[in-house]
Amino acid sequence: MPYPHTGPTGLGQIAQQATQVLYQHRLVSTRQLHQLITPHHTRAEYLRRQLHTLRETGLAETVGRRVSGQTELLWWLTEKGANAVESVGLLPQRPYRMSPEAALGPLQEHTLATVETGLAFVDWARQLGHECGPLDWSPETAHFYRDDARPGEELSLVPDAVLNYVHTDQKAKQRTLLTFFIEVDRTQMTIARLAQKLHAYAAYHDFTPQQPSGRGAKAGRRTTMPAWRYRYPAFPRLLLVLTGASDSRLARRIADLRSLAASDPALTSTGLRAGVTTLSQLQYRGPFEPIFTPVLGPAQPTEAWLRPISVAA
Repeated sequence: MPYPHTGPTGLGQIAQQATQVLYQHRLVSTRQLHQLITPHHTRAEYLRRQLHTLRETGLAETVGRRVSGQTELLWWLTEKGANAVESVGLLPQRPYRMSPEAALGPLQEHTLATVETGLAFVDWARQLGHECGPLDWSPETAHFYRDDARPGEELSLVPDAVLNYVHTDQKAKQRTLLTFFIEVDRTQMTIARLAQKLHAYAAYHDFTPQQPSGRGAKAGRRTTMPAWRYRYPAFPRLLLVLTGASDSRLARRIADLRSLAASDPALTSTGLRAGVTTLSQLQYRGPFEPIFTPVLGPAQPTEAWLRPISVAA
């Protein structure tokens, strides 16, 4: 029985890693691939040669993006490339396929900003001696739930990413797996819609599926466990990462979001832990500095642990 390869056969290791990253994250720039896969190389020339091999073999394609007067290449897998990755069976299969139209479409910047957010966690994990790699976040994973405010509807919560991160405390010799829901906001949606997303997370946090009742249902099978417990050992912390505007505008947006959240009864009574920061703060200071403003409660900045802040009586 042949052992599975790490990626499409006939390619170098770097090219195989690139196909996996492109499959999982859909659209990634050359710079982002360089930082994710070959950060130990001062220049990206070798990576570029590997990427062009992918394009020559029909496994990947590119579109151009203008940045500061220069054209940056954005890479994505073709149908052939996606099928090659799926045939190996190492990554969860995704029905989504990128196309030239989608790569040039309105979601281009949002997709790249989500990758940039994941990249910030990867960079800081390397610096801090923690663990978070290029495949440790999954974009747009659906979570199904019901909301008492919308009876009878089957609802779906789709975070921009679910990110896994292993925090290592060298002094205590303790390793902790942290899972985060990531929402990236480029100031393209209204603040009211962003607040609605918070409400959806609170509803998912509290949602407990009910077993069928009546004839044929087994006695004593009533479910009391929240739906999220079937997927996570602890409810993921929610991190909102803002970008796409000036620091002053993003600060006002954070204040407005906190104000709307404080007026939502579903949020004030939930156990949801949520914090908001900017992408630049995440990149330059890291997730374990006090860069996150809690969405609920006192506005005292904290780190990605989002530990509850005790309020003196």
